[in-house]
Amino acid sequence: MAIERRSWKAALMEDRYFEDYAPGTTHDCGSVKFTEAEIVEFAAKYDPQPFHVDAEAAAAGPFGGLIASGWHTASLMMRLLTENYLSPVSSLGSPGIDELRWVKPVRPGDVLRARVTVLEARPSKSKPDRGLLTSLIEMLDADDEVVFSAKALNFVLRRP
Repeated sequence: MAIERRSWKAALMEDRYFEDYAPGTTHDCGSVKFTEAEIVEFAAKYDPQPFHVDAEAAAAGPFGGLIASGWHTASLMMRLLTENYLSPVSSLGSPGIDELRWVKPVRPGDVLRARVTVLEARPSKSKPDRGLLTSLIEMLDADDEVVFSAKALNFVLRRP
């Protein structure tokens, strides 16, 4: 798995808190290349449908070839998000993801980049030491077309 790291410069990961996630800002979170071997390996363990694990069956199937599991795409998105967007000192996890979409198939050799846009940053009323971020996460292909999107909710500590 080839993951390219490109952290945004607004604040170092160790110094990033709720206040650093300004609504309307967009952040590049690096890219990842999908290989055939990794697509098959992931799918064999977690999503063993023929169009994910068998190139011959996939060629005759609805996608005309092998494609990555959507859960594989989501997992690699999470890796990029964790390494380049959420700070290890302030991230408190997530209550969930809304509007998860697999828009286009991901094929062997595809390089996807993660782009995150802060939609909302709302301070908590019940726990003043934190806030709730709503972010639009998109994975884009080489043509800058969205292949995956989700709206994520994240609890983040406020600056001490």
